[in-house]
Amino acid sequence: MKNIYFVGTAGSGKSSLVQSYKEWLDLSGIDAITVNLDPGADAVPYVADVDIREWIDLHDVMDEYSLGPNGAQIVCADLMAMNIEKLTDALDSFKTNYALIDTPGQLELFAFRKSSNVMIDALGKERSMTVFLADPILCRTSNGFISSMMLSTIAQFRLRMPMITALSKSDILEEDELNKVMSWFSDPDALYADILDNDKDPQTVVGMELFKAMENIGTFGDTRAVSSKMSFGMEELYGAAQQCFFGGDDAEVN
Repeated sequence: MKNIYFVGTAGSGKSSLVQSYKEWLDLSGIDAITVNLDPGADAVPYVADVDIREWIDLHDVMDEYSLGPNGAQIVCADLMAMNIEKLTDALDSFKTNYALIDTPGQLELFAFRKSSNVMIDALGKERSMTVFLADPILCRTSNGFISSMMLSTIAQFRLRMPMITALSKSDILEEDELNKVMSWFSDPDALYADILDNDKDPQTVVGMELFKAMENIGTFGDTRAVSSKMSFGMEELYGAAQQCFFGGDDAEVN
């Protein structure tokens, strides 16, 4: 079983993409399960085959430790690592091609806590990858795009797994906006030119320096525009995962 972790900022569409991608895999005859790792989720749009809320619930933690939601999320993250055997036992009961893992809404809770690395190691880092969801609302400006790419770079640095980028909710962008954002992913020169066009923005100087740093470490490259609402881009997402796991060969279809 290969693990695909969906990460991104709050509201970037992780849960919706997990649902849409699972439906596409089902229609393609490819077996997969869904895993919810957000103990504070009031609801998820898919039926979770494995759900962390069976063992750890945010509201229970808030009551038990007299904490607000933010503090309780941190405690929940540590409790997940402490209860890792329950999670691994649940996953081991499935024989499937993929586990689609929906991570907590707050990116920092998953990317910046040591407990997440403990959990990833226990589930098998050597057979895992990450899909980073870039929010189109943030990415529609050059400085916002740089901010999103910086978050992606930091998440990859912290999680130390292969990562692909997906521009989520791409259907909300106008065609010219979508084309521009997609060109920024693959053509750093186009992005740099648009950053320079914003020379009246005080953020531009910082944006230029961040751009240079990310270009030096090879952050830019192909991405996939996806839309959970329109079920768009799922085949491209699958192809990227196949390239990551198998060098392009298809997984065995059950």
